[in-house]
Amino acid sequence: MMNNRKISLMFFVITIMLSGQSYIDQSRENAITQAIENASPAVASINVTEMQRFAVNPFQRDPWFEYFFPPEIRQREVRGSGSGVVISPDGYILTNDHVVENASKIIVTLPGGKEYNADVVGMDDLTDLALLKLDGRDFPYVEMADSDDLIIGEWVIALGNPFGLFDVNQQPTATIGIVSGKDLDFGFQGGKIFQGMIQTDAAINPGNSGGPLVNSNGKVIGINTFIYIGSSSKEGQKAFGFAIPINRARRIAEELKTKGRVVREFSTGIRAQPLDRKTASYLGIPFNEGVIITNIERNSPADKAKLELEDVIISVEKRKVKSLGDILEIIEVNDLRSGDRVKMRIWRNGRYLNRTLLLGKL
Repeated sequence: MMNNRKISLMFFVITIMLSGQSYIDQSRENAITQAIENASPAVASINVTEMQRFAVNPFQRDPWFEYFFPPEIRQREVRGSGSGVVISPDGYILTNDHVVENASKIIVTLPGGKEYNADVVGMDDLTDLALLKLDGRDFPYVEMADSDDLIIGEWVIALGNPFGLFDVNQQPTATIGIVSGKDLDFGFQGGKIFQGMIQTDAAINPGNSGGPLVNSNGKVIGINTFIYIGSSSKEGQKAFGFAIPINRARRIAEELKTKGRVVREFSTGIRAQPLDRKTASYLGIPFNEGVIITNIERNSPADKAKLELEDVIISVEKRKVKSLGDILEIIEVNDLRSGDRVKMRIWRNGRYLNRTLLLGKL
């Protein structure tokens, strides 16, 4: 009788131990591992071949000999790599413009090692985005989140092809971090505009450019684009990565898909000049910085926005302006175009007013 009880007790303990071990094994899976599993099949390695021109000068830049014997121009193949992400089952891929610019050949490798020749649908140098197309259908693709709804501190994962490691095992590399900041504006950098950027401490290394930054649900919130490295003699180096918000990237991708380029021509119907001390004194304006309207075209966006002659534009999209060029730059930096609304702060007859101008077609 006692032996049977002991056997039953031992069996019970073993059962508990086995079920506990099973629970421990299952607990290794979490939101992060699930997000990586969901998004990874759509992450692409992008290998680019570029024909680069260079000069060969046997006289080592001696100006006298160069005059009689100009340098010989030659070409050589230069290879580079980056990342991308499939955003639709029919094979459209989002990546950075700087990953594929000047490419003569683009090979895309998806997880598992299958390679495809990619065509460039369109590129937008200003926002550093490009749209590629693979021939085929039923591709694994990612869902997109709402990048206007980010939470500072939420978990994020950067996926891609850093240092070409994707080519080693045909799988993307994952790094984890949090949303460290959002809505960061860098303005013009090297001819490109980086506005409303997402900051993360998830490691983004060379080759990650163009790959997705995904949330803990495995949905894309941004396109990884560049890193910033700060140094300190005491603390070493700390790097932060920055991603283009997916809401902006999606908008650019749709325009590239339908038009092959981004159309930024627009009209305001305004003619204006910088406000100076003499004009300000003559009109009784208590300041001398702004843009004074000198002409408004009839039925133009400015006319419909109820702007008037001698209105002084103080700020556009909450940024102070001193010239018409400032206004145009703000519109461009914010990636606004025909059909978009522009908020203005103006001075008229001794009081401040707010106006919204709907950009028109050029």
